[in-house]
Amino acid sequence: MGIHTLDIKALMANYGRFALLIASATLFSACSSTPTTSDEASEEPAPFEPQTGIIETTVEPVQANENNAVQTQSIQLADNHPREYIVKKGDTLWDIASLFLRDPWYWPEIWQRNPQVENPHLIFPGDILTLTYVNGMPQIQVARGEDGVVRRESSDGGRKVVKLSPSIHRQTLNEAIPSIPADAIRQFLTRPRVVSQELWAAAPYIVGSDDAHLVLAANNKVYIRGQLDNERSRYSIFREGNRLVDPETNRLLGFEVIYAGEVKIEKYATPSTGLLLKTSREVLIGDRLLPTDKAAIDQQYFPRLPDDYIDGKVISLFDAISSIAKYQVAVINRGTNHDLEVGHLLATYQAGGIARDRFLDRTSRDRGDEDKLEIVLPDERSGIMMLFKVFDDVSYGLILKSTRSISKLDRVDKPR
Repeated sequence: MGIHTLDIKALMANYGRFALLIASATLFSACSSTPTTSDEASEEPAPFEPQTGIIETTVEPVQANENNAVQTQSIQLADNHPREYIVKKGDTLWDIASLFLRDPWYWPEIWQRNPQVENPHLIFPGDILTLTYVNGMPQIQVARGEDGVVRRESSDGGRKVVKLSPSIHRQTLNEAIPSIPADAIRQFLTRPRVVSQELWAAAPYIVGSDDAHLVLAANNKVYIRGQLDNERSRYSIFREGNRLVDPETNRLLGFEVIYAGEVKIEKYATPSTGLLLKTSREVLIGDRLLPTDKAAIDQQYFPRLPDDYIDGKVISLFDAISSIAKYQVAVINRGTNHDLEVGHLLATYQAGGIARDRFLDRTSRDRGDEDKLEIVLPDERSGIMMLFKVFDDVSYGLILKSTRSISKLDRVDKPR
């Protein structure tokens, strides 16, 4: 037993010396080889390249979140907005957007199109609109019934749940709701309202009637002087209304004409003969004829913001003396020459008043600031209008929202 113990101690001593010898040789080799591996040292930064890529990928999500935060701040939900809404007959897209959003023109940003629904941009009576959030952003989803049944799918503990509920039958409510109240602007869409001075002067006009009446109505025969199109048998009758003058340049932009009725041409001659088919007001000698506008009424456009600021003025109010409000019509001195289009949204602004600085008034004699006694207050937004008829230098807008009266010469511009 003692002999074996001595042998083990001897072996441990031998191996210990051998290990110390190996460690010393390795350290000496590393130190001696360091200055001679310059090529390998120049290649050592290469393994750090993946770290640069990782840094870039961690920055990109932060930028995306910042963009989402900015977009979330710009899209603000309306106070007391519903979580769910069932579309009813008589609704308009603008009214529904106003229920959910403080600024309804952001509706396309939150509308979640359903690829399984035909024409997903249209909304029908009976559709169920639900406010949800996707990645922190509000979105509107639609549940559309088929054969009187609304089909909803959800998940519950990993299980797919399908909920069926009855919806409004669409046998008589099969048309999509309009973007805005069509009745408010129907007469403006179907008949020309603004004409140039040259067009108005060249238009044929009524010179008399068969019974010498000065005030004419339906079924009266009239005589017309001027150049008529032989290929056209029906014309609209108009009377000269307001002269639209640009308040900034004093330039005549055109005539606002008033619709009076319809006439059918029975004989082309000098003068030509026509029969009054219908009248919306009395027809007078001197009223002029313009081609009937048969353009279809588009009710499915949705209001949107223009690209640029236009800084225009309200130059005329339709069927109003001093001011207008919601669902009334205003005329502005901007049109296609200013890159405006049908559907563009503009804000109306009341001019700020002039206030007198009473505090400065008491000290102005000593300070020499008499010219600063009066200060112009900023303009205040009074409403939102949507352009529905756009000419070269003139446009018609329907007031969709008004917080105060809108008057002639009020400023109009892109909402700020």
